[in-house]
Amino acid sequence: MAAEAKVDPMYQFTIKPIAELNIAGYDVSFTNSAMWMLITTVVLTLFVAGGLKRQMVPGRWQMMVETFTGFIDDMLEANIGKAGRKYVPYVFSLFMFILFANILGLLPLGIVGVHPFTFTSHFTVTGILAVLSFSIVLIVGFWRHGLHFFSLFVPHGTPLPMIPVIAPIEFISFMVRPFSLGLRLFVAMMAGHVLLEVLSSFVIDGTNAGAGFGLLVGLPSFLLMIGICALELLVAGIQAYVFALLTSLYINDAENLH
Repeated sequence: MAAEAKVDPMYQFTIKPIAELNIAGYDVSFTNSAMWMLITTVVLTLFVAGGLKRQMVPGRWQMMVETFTGFIDDMLEANIGKAGRKYVPYVFSLFMFILFANILGLLPLGIVGVHPFTFTSHFTVTGILAVLSFSIVLIVGFWRHGLHFFSLFVPHGTPLPMIPVIAPIEFISFMVRPFSLGLRLFVAMMAGHVLLEVLSSFVIDGTNAGAGFGLLVGLPSFLLMIGICALELLVAGIQAYVFALLTSLYINDAENLH
């Protein structure tokens, strides 16, 4: 009798130490999550470095890098104006880092014994990225406008009697931004990977149960997995774009207020 597939959908998110390290009683071990962050950083650095040749007739690689840079530049100009150009390095790095992390986590490297780790499926990572963007918004806002930055919580044209009601609501909405920004990316990436893992258990169980059950359950599940993988690639790009877009909109509030 064939054994059932023992697939734990949440096991893929387990953080495991690769090199254990303890400093002053604190566990600072090098983990699989940190390793894939490092891999993502190296791959992204190589990608950008390959597009810095500055050839008069750009090659395909240079064109790809310039296309992504131009895309971010246009997005920031559309949302912030000419002042948005100085944020291109940060938003470009943020967008590309998330994009590469999402895509590398989807690579079918398991067939060669390497199991990619999608660190953007952990709220600790996406939350830190969101807090970093939110910190830039606060620094820019107070640097440019001082205490006048608090006028952001009172929309233009708000009747005076409504200010005590509207201002706290706007403030709470503002403070929730980093949480919602990080949560959106974390949930999207985690949900897709869990679904793929569940479908893989259907494929394995269907195959183990025999040809008939395999055709009835295993094959449709496998075909659905292919479709979900294609959808996940699309989601990987969309989530990186949404994160960068919302960051640019939040920076616009700091630059231009209302």
